[in-house]
Amino acid sequence: MVKAIQINEFGGPEVLQWVEVDVPSPGPGQLLVRHTFSGLNFIDVQVRKGSYPVLPQLPAILGAEASGIVESIGEGVNNFSVGQRVVYASTYPGAYSESRLINADVAVSIPESISDEDAAASFLKGCTAEYLVNRCYPVKSGEVALVHAAAGGVGLFLCQWLKELGVTVIGTVGSDEKKDEILSNGANFAVNYRSESFKELSLDVTEGRGVSVVYDSVGPDVYSDSIDSLRPRGYMVNFGNSSGPLEPIDPVELNVKGSLFFTKPSMRFYQLDRKQLEESSNRLFDVMERKAVRAVIGQKYALSEAHKAHIDVEARRTIGSTLLVC
Repeated sequence: MVKAIQINEFGGPEVLQWVEVDVPSPGPGQLLVRHTFSGLNFIDVQVRKGSYPVLPQLPAILGAEASGIVESIGEGVNNFSVGQRVVYASTYPGAYSESRLINADVAVSIPESISDEDAAASFLKGCTAEYLVNRCYPVKSGEVALVHAAAGGVGLFLCQWLKELGVTVIGTVGSDEKKDEILSNGANFAVNYRSESFKELSLDVTEGRGVSVVYDSVGPDVYSDSIDSLRPRGYMVNFGNSSGPLEPIDPVELNVKGSLFFTKPSMRFYQLDRKQLEESSNRLFDVMERKAVRAVIGQKYALSEAHKAHIDVEARRTIGSTLLVC
């Protein structure tokens, strides 16, 4: 038996229960991984509330990413060994646990130069940033990008990666206290979207032309002004909705405001097979090993205190990546 954070019903942070669970031996194609760190993402909050339907049934264990040590290997797994350090980001939850079974095809080996802590803090968020800047909208040097929630886990990876690519970054944050954090991690401009106009700043920085791309994980609170911040044929990339679901998109509005593009990407469609997963993770590990991009770990909590982490994330008190120590 191992300890895990389990929910028996949907609701607030109080539904997160510290319980004992049984972990069987790995079946064909599986790894038994003893976790060292689990990553916390805003999607975990949405799953806990029941607003993001990814759980097949309750009770269930939350969490999509973690790092750890391979303890045993199922039949047919030839690319991992016992004792190897691995990290994964899975489409099915279960990472809020001391140990778990994971399909070997979603795990990758952690390079020697990268710690378990940094791997868990960066894998889902960093691979998200990778596909956003390289494949969803292949941003080019000299362009201007608007990044919402820039002090969050994905936001800080985006700011750093865009800087590495020679892009001018306008980052939005929810408080003045977070401005310095994004300015020291790649952003050229910082704006508090609660009290300042990021649309005005975007148009000012681009001399009225508008930004090439908006990377948005916030949703309704920033959608309208984001559309108005784009240049003709610009890209609105909405990959999260921390302020709630978007209203249906009006294609006529996209047309009259500049023949704009709107896309709603998710990582599973940018990692359709093992080859794409390895290519994405290799790009991430490369920029991390070159120190062009780093994991910004703002806070750590014991796994047993995951409810406290959820409270802080929902209250927007966190910066960068949040880790649960297993």
